[in-house]
Amino acid sequence: MIPGEPKENPHIVASDDWDSIRYQRDARFVWELGEPLVQVLDPQPDERILDIGCGLGQLTAKIAQSGAEVLGVDASPSMIEQARRNYPQIKFEVVDATRMGFHAEFDAAFSNAALHWILDASQVASRVYNALKPGGRLVAEFGGEGNISAIVRTIFRAREEVNASPLDRFPWYFPSVSEYRSVLRAHGLVVTDADLFPRPTQLEGGERGLGDWLRVFARPLIEGLSRPEKQEVVSLVEEQLRDEMFEDGSWILDYVRIRVRAERQ
Repeated sequence: MIPGEPKENPHIVASDDWDSIRYQRDARFVWELGEPLVQVLDPQPDERILDIGCGLGQLTAKIAQSGAEVLGVDASPSMIEQARRNYPQIKFEVVDATRMGFHAEFDAAFSNAALHWILDASQVASRVYNALKPGGRLVAEFGGEGNISAIVRTIFRAREEVNASPLDRFPWYFPSVSEYRSVLRAHGLVVTDADLFPRPTQLEGGERGLGDWLRVFARPLIEGLSRPEKQEVVSLVEEQLRDEMFEDGSWILDYVRIRVRAERQ
């Protein structure tokens, strides 16, 4: 180790393909629609709370307004860098949720629109259990079974039309309530409330809204394509979904969310 170099943090992941500037510009709906989840969490001034997949920190800051002590963690260094600029008074760390090393430190764990990005749900559940104090709670909402199903089918058709090579894996984890309940139960987290519900999501940006969304959120499905191929896929997806999802000048996407509340026994 080079003298004076910080010790390696085993939680930090090196790869980072999030564009935090584009995300802050085009993804306001993520934290705006996530605000009701903070009410479900019901943070208290004497609590210590972990925000998993905190992104740019908007909901972390909402939680902090209660007077609770909050730590925001995200696997993306660029997201954490921007979160620190947005809210310098709050503590943020670059942490991979599958490698969290916390031990009975938090009264609650919170996560909005993040857990569907982590394929190893079992490992996350184990780390959340370890992070919570006995009796601590998890409140989370993310993509559930059927989320963006029409969009995914259309992207795959568009990839075939541009003769793109097949993808080697599906990039998201969209579970049913029963599946996710089983994952949590296997790691000592008892679900006290769970729901799967459609949440049609209106995008900003008018005509360009879907294209912006695809470039930010569907990156795993268009990565590896050349710039012309990506543009052709985006154009094909826009064309094929217009009748179904473009209404009164806005794109409305077929989001389905799973919301859970669980407790460590």
